[in-house]
Amino acid sequence: MADARPRIEVAAHVRGLVFDCDGTLVDSMPLHMEAWEHALRRHGGTFDLEFLMAKAGMSEEGIVALHNAHYGQDLDAGRVVAAKHAHFRRHLRALAPIPAVAEVAHRHAGVLPMAVVSGSTREIVLRELEAVGLAGLFHALVTADDPYAPKPAPDGFLAAARVLAVPPALCQAFEDGELGLRAATAAGMLATDVRPFLAS
Repeated sequence: MADARPRIEVAAHVRGLVFDCDGTLVDSMPLHMEAWEHALRRHGGTFDLEFLMAKAGMSEEGIVALHNAHYGQDLDAGRVVAAKHAHFRRHLRALAPIPAVAEVAHRHAGVLPMAVVSGSTREIVLRELEAVGLAGLFHALVTADDPYAPKPAPDGFLAAARVLAVPPALCQAFEDGELGLRAATAAGMLATDVRPFLAS
């Protein structure tokens, strides 16, 4: 039976593609939330799914800082994030690509320059892409390890455009989160919300 899902199209004027990773290329948000719950509870924090989902795309240490301010706690961001990463690494086999978005990446590999802009660390992004068979398709990775302001600031998207040597106005960005969509739009890119394409 043919796949009935609509295909995500790339605009005719576009010369470079920029993808978010978590929740866009990789179906990793359930595992990220599970890892957050494990790490926060282990360190005496408060696990609030709605709070964390609203911060998707931000740097993890920044999320812990906001958590501390919101809940009046004083968690060590480095320790919480390390615990989260350890749990995430142990369960990488649970990851899968998001078909509609992965198809865009495979379709344009070697045709258009492509980058990933993520609020996760470079190690985690690389592990995710390898786990779902998308490693090696991208010309650039911009991650939390790079010295750019996190989403919703446009800095990461602008950095990706520079590396791809494509003006932001000729880039199309793919995102599943409001912060990322705001960042891509602020960078001057054509921002595509992939959420309508995610239903099976």
